Amino acid sequence: MEEKLKRVNELLTKYHQEHLLTVYNNLDKEKQEKLLNQILAIDFEQMEKLYQSTKIKPEFKDCKIEPIAYVEKDKLPFNEKEDYLKIGEEKIKQGKLAVVTMAGGQGTRLGHKGPKGTFDLGLSSHKSIFEILCDTLKEAKAKYQARIPWYLMTSIENNYDTVKFFEKNNYFGYPKEEIKFFIQGELPMLSEEGKILLTEEGLVKQAADGHGGIFEAMHKDGVVKDMLEKGIEWVFIGGVDNVLVKMVDPILMGLAEKNHALAAGKSVVKANPQERVGVFCKKNGRPSVIEYTEITEEMANARDEQGELLYGESHILCNLFNIKAITQIGENKLPYHQAHKKATYLNEKGEIIVPEKPNAYKFEAFIFDSFERLDNMAIMRVRREEEFAPVKNAEGVDSPETARKLYQEFHKIK
Repeated sequence: MEEKLKRVNELLTKYHQEHLLTVYNNLDKEKQEKLLNQILAIDFEQMEKLYQSTKIKPEFKDCKIEPIAYVEKDKLPFNEKEDYLKIGEEKIKQGKLAVVTMAGGQGTRLGHKGPKGTFDLGLSSHKSIFEILCDTLKEAKAKYQARIPWYLMTSIENNYDTVKFFEKNNYFGYPKEEIKFFIQGELPMLSEEGKILLTEEGLVKQAADGHGGIFEAMHKDGVVKDMLEKGIEWVFIGGVDNVLVKMVDPILMGLAEKNHALAAGKSVVKANPQERVGVFCKKNGRPSVIEYTEITEEMANARDEQGELLYGESHILCNLFNIKAITQIGENKLPYHQAHKKATYLNEKGEIIVPEKPNAYKFEAFIFDSFERLDNMAIMRVRREEEFAPVKNAEGVDSPETARKLYQEFHKIK
């Protein structure tokens, strides 16, 4: 322990982060050990670069932004649709598909204590979001008589509770051996002065590294290795909070296969030009997503000859990746984006500071930044009322009430 403390002191002195040991002597032995291990795991060079990036405003004017081609599922000619369906179904039957659900969030915004996936949507069946998602996998497994491994990315904060919830509910009748949990990465939070923050109990304050961290986490936790050993070729990656998500979609798989694309994504048409969603586009000739904060008013309102929005394909976090793409993307980190947040922390005097305005930076990678590493990508527009019912807010838009209504209408539940 003394040798470890010496190494930590040297590191902190080198990077001017000595305050991280502010309350070290007041911690019990277990927490002292945890704090030292946290500090030794920090890439201080990376944190320094991330801090410097907070001083630079992103520039997009040098990028060439263009609309991206897409196919509309409902308007596909019968023969073409059947062709995609046949290709995709054959792959599923051969056990070439795996599903990944990003489930690292808590249900705090919904007024729910616990992982978001454990939230009861308010159906008469009282099914949780996890059970609703599992139902679709069970149906597909029975239909295609195939194994479909299910991987769930949890967080350090909710992994224990998630695993226990699955155990308590007997894995919702899905084969236990086909379900694996892995944990999302975290990065320390920084003050506006570039100091790494401490939690109220004196440990390093960390935040999840965004859904773009999934590729690194899949490599680190042996998920990619496991998939390769199982002969998986295609991986669907979606969020936990969409209760109409179609994780097993042979048409999407067939579309990607036929077009020799290493990835495919689903879109829904924007409700209006001002809807606050990221949209698919081409950035410097490669597939990408442009955030609503980046798009100009002129681009947001631009329409084609048929009156369709040129930039109207909303990215709904329903993506299919070839295992080759996942391997390729996971070799290099995706860029991090900063978010200015309010963070309660322990200062150098050992006082707990509760801010009234944003005072800290968290850093996240976005899954759609991976698209720019691919030459092409297949985009398929689907119907919102059939495939997109997110549960994000306690009330209003994208709330349990709206998601429940869409779910009940789709499944014809009274």
